[in-house]
Amino acid sequence: QPDLCVICDEEKIDERGAFGAPDLVIEILSLGNSKKEMKYKFDLYEEAGVLEYWIVNPADKTILIYALKDNQFTGLHPLIEEDQIKSPLFPQLDFILEEIFS
Repeated sequence: QPDLCVICDEEKIDERGAFGAPDLVIEILSLGNSKKEMKYKFDLYEEAGVLEYWIVNPADKTILIYALKDNQFTGLHPLIEEDQIKSPLFPQLDFILEEIFS
């Protein structure tokens, strides 16, 4: 289960919940996350066809963003506190990273 997901297609949502791949998945790391778990989730989301995947690390105040291209995630430049985030999938989602860590 991701920490946060965005599903734009209303047909993927019914009274029981959501089905199919979300458009955007955001995972927020904690001390309990293992490398094995993170690798598993990366592969799972990629195979499912998630279009954009963010890994948020509150400990070092960074975000890694992956965008699906030709059925494989492509990593974008790692973002640090003073960087501006602009989602490839949602261009209107545009903010300075430190805004979410303050």
